Amino acid sequence: MLLGLDTIFWIGGVVAEAGLVALFVSKRVFRGFPVFCSYLVWSLFVDLLVYMFKALSPANYFRAYLLEMLLDSAFQFAVLVELGWSVLRPVRTLLPRQSVLVLALLIALLGALIWPFAGWMLPAYELGAEGRFYVHMQQTFAILRVVIFLILAGFSQMLSLGWKNRELQIATGLGFYSLVSLAVAMLHAHQTMGAPQYLHLDQIVTASYLCSLLYWVFSFAQQEAERREFTPQMQTFLLAVAGAAKTARMELADSGNAAKKRGSGEE
Repeated sequence: MLLGLDTIFWIGGVVAEAGLVALFVSKRVFRGFPVFCSYLVWSLFVDLLVYMFKALSPANYFRAYLLEMLLDSAFQFAVLVELGWSVLRPVRTLLPRQSVLVLALLIALLGALIWPFAGWMLPAYELGAEGRFYVHMQQTFAILRVVIFLILAGFSQMLSLGWKNRELQIATGLGFYSLVSLAVAMLHAHQTMGAPQYLHLDQIVTASYLCSLLYWVFSFAQQEAERREFTPQMQTFLLAVAGAAKTARMELADSGNAAKKRGSGEE
């Protein structure tokens, strides 16, 4: 019996994810990127579980899919924070301990700025309030992944990143898949769900994810290039930003303590 294209892509994705997880174990990639490795294990588990759930309980599949999207978005955010923190590896010892929290806040603020624009790419067909929220969130993270990739690629020279560095390889795979997803989402925004091309466009998105997985398998099978130090200009800039953030935090703490003292004196 001939397999459908969706089933072929699903099998290919599961095999590629399993191979990538095995490669990460053998290469000990987990030491440098524990969140990204955990995300791939999670994706493999979800691909197996959701596919079986769809076959066994079609009526509850949509709710299970929405829950998976929520957890997947949280995982994606953690992956982006880990990616940004890894990019700062050459100067991390010079930065305050709370810098990773500042980085997470900056990425969250960037996502908040993207949120209104992601609303323009919601599908034309009717969705419930819950469905629209999750699709909106999915598009926001897709744009966020593309923006992170463009930042890393655009400033790769100043960040001392090359295409053989793991950080840029991870960002490239995420960026490619996200760009295709956004292009399809923009087309879906002007289509109805029953349009003949609708399913084919979704298959293109699935194929792009498979391509990203294969790209990661190829990239991580190669020897990683040694990470270079940041340029002096970038080191000075990052240290200045860290110093400004530390000063602002201390001023906020001092003003809070002063307010408490005034309040105690008035009482």
